[in-house]
Amino acid sequence: MTSPHTDTTIVPSEREIRQVFIGLIIMLALGAIDQSIVATALPRIVSDLGGINHLSWVVTAYVLASTATMPLYGKLSDQYGRKPMVYVAVITFLLGSVLSGASRNLFELIVFRAVQGLGAGGLVPLAQIIIGDMLTPTRRGRWQGVIAAVFAICSVLGPLLGGVITDLLSWHWIFYINLPVGAVAMVMIGRALRQYTPLHARRIDYIGSVLMTVATVAFLLVLTLGGSTWPWFSTPLAGMALLALVCGALFVRHVQHEPEPVLPLGLFHNRLFVIASSVMALTFMGLMGASLFFPLFFQLVMGASPARSGLLIGPLMIGMAASSLFNGRVLLRAGRYKPAQVSGLAVATLAFAALTWGAATSRSLSVIEPAILALGLGLGLVMPNMTIAVQNALAPIHRGVGTATLAFFRSLGGLVGVAGSGAILAWQLRAQGGAPAAMPLPGEGATVTLSTAANLAVPLYRHAITTTFLVGTGVIACAFLLILLMPEHPLRDHQHAPAAAAD
Repeated sequence: MTSPHTDTTIVPSEREIRQVFIGLIIMLALGAIDQSIVATALPRIVSDLGGINHLSWVVTAYVLASTATMPLYGKLSDQYGRKPMVYVAVITFLLGSVLSGASRNLFELIVFRAVQGLGAGGLVPLAQIIIGDMLTPTRRGRWQGVIAAVFAICSVLGPLLGGVITDLLSWHWIFYINLPVGAVAMVMIGRALRQYTPLHARRIDYIGSVLMTVATVAFLLVLTLGGSTWPWFSTPLAGMALLALVCGALFVRHVQHEPEPVLPLGLFHNRLFVIASSVMALTFMGLMGASLFFPLFFQLVMGASPARSGLLIGPLMIGMAASSLFNGRVLLRAGRYKPAQVSGLAVATLAFAALTWGAATSRSLSVIEPAILALGLGLGLVMPNMTIAVQNALAPIHRGVGTATLAFFRSLGGLVGVAGSGAILAWQLRAQGGAPAAMPLPGEGATVTLSTAANLAVPLYRHAITTTFLVGTGVIACAFLLILLMPEHPLRDHQHAPAAAAD
């Protein structure tokens, strides 16, 4: 075994890179499609299993588990290598898929979706880490751009596949279909991927892992349950928040004295890593918080059908896929990533502002759709570049945990955005005269059809949803201002040079 701080240097061939990358794409598709494909099948699941009052937990349990485990996968892959952790992630995901498909009631499905999420937490970070291992920073842009494009495409294909599989077979098969796909991915990665990643002391920080997981889950439960299951100023929610705070404080104290902590505090001494994590959190906070209400806006305010509203969201994903691919193949060839990120966030901020203006002033789709496309184009220049920037700035022994922690903050920001936007919408509707029972408010637990809402005053909903867009504009603008402060380290054209010093 190599020494704790030695990096074995095995340069992969182009054939090996292609084989591994195909396996990674298949692995990524599992996690990317899962959320949207399950959401499409939820009505049929409720029809078979019942328990509509707890239906949201089919999604929530998965998201909680996957978000909480992301940093753990990164750290353990630094210690044990990438290939063993890929096996753990994929096998856990497939086990959860089999159990979810065989569920006999909603409680079982929720538990097994959490198991599935435990595996899903490693799919995206491990794919990004492996690409970072195999390719020099100057060559990663093309492949990271493809990953972002795959996510955008899968988010569009997911609902379509979910509907087809559910109609032709049953909702059980949206989980069973993962088995052959996951097996192919695991075989391809297992055969082509060599163990050339850094290995160091195999010491697991059990105490730190438990404290970090409990603190994270408690915080996420506050976000997901606050305002819906529990009122914001209730005793149970306050107790959960206190648990998150106490475990978080104990975790910080613990890692200061642990020789091999699950999340090295040294990462947060690196100025680029701190700013990059903050920008990613803010970007996804604004994106997820606002995009959650795109379907409601198109249906309630613009009068579009559910099917057409899904198509109207398509330009967001098309823009993200196009700019991610263009960024990787063209812009990063100069060896710099910050200009594209600054430009992307500037475009995204202006697009969000145009979307807010168009929604507030009753503009037609000829104004709103280009704004949504521009939003996707801007954000597609930010996300792949941020992973490359972080990997370029960290030492090889911290590449795994750093990449996974960046993914964790991205996911956390999205959850904060969803919870916050739901609260803002509910507050605005009450302030403007009260939300009717027919309106399905995120975070409010209402699940009544939109048909009744269509008979209500459209300006009420226009104003409330526009407010969430306005907040999203402000959040993205903060990310733009923050990224101006981020240092830029030239991308290396070799793999194992010392990482950039902490700023």
